[in-house]
Amino acid sequence: MDIRIEKGWKEKLNPEFRKEYFIKLTSFVREEYARTTIYPPGSLIFNSFNLCPFEKVKAVILGQDPYHGPGQAHGLCFSVRDGTGFPPSLVNIFTEIRSDLGIEMQKSGDLSRWAEQGVLLLNATLTVRARQAGSHQRKGWEEFTDYVVRILNVEKEHLVFFLWGAYAQKKGESIDRSRHLVLESVHPSPLSASMGFFGNKHFSRCNNYLTQHSIQPIDWS
Repeated sequence: MDIRIEKGWKEKLNPEFRKEYFIKLTSFVREEYARTTIYPPGSLIFNSFNLCPFEKVKAVILGQDPYHGPGQAHGLCFSVRDGTGFPPSLVNIFTEIRSDLGIEMQKSGDLSRWAEQGVLLLNATLTVRARQAGSHQRKGWEEFTDYVVRILNVEKEHLVFFLWGAYAQKKGESIDRSRHLVLESVHPSPLSASMGFFGNKHFSRCNNYLTQHSIQPIDWS
């Protein structure tokens, strides 16, 4: 099966692409795109990997599902295409960056600029039906992205994992804290942000850790 994905990731993930669960997942996803509206566009399913090659990964932000509204999702968790309004969680992320680092809120919600610096913006589920949150959960994507987290944990050192909310924290519970920095807080959703996301200083803590290990910090603007 030929999956179009950055060559470093392809080398690491090829064993998964051959497994029965992934073959079934691929068939399901193709059928879904053929009969209804699915986000993100098919060419952007693996956008997070293509913009952030395996060799360049410095940090990982774990999300859950792609946005399911028109024109939003483009394969990067929490990120939206230019011309699309900022979802509340993204507003809260930018608010915390401003508080933590003094960086004013950006006009663009497209976080490709972070991905290109080495931030893997990974959703647990990489596709979703329009206006149906969670509609592609438990079809195989979670097994695939669990493998992504495992291979990063084992093969890389000094990564920073952002685990916001109970879902991300459960997905990242096997990460070796002696090899990587794991930053945990409540989710940036308006339902929880005031209970520990605001003031977590995760962005400065990430950059301090990277600098301590002689790794170029992230420009979070």
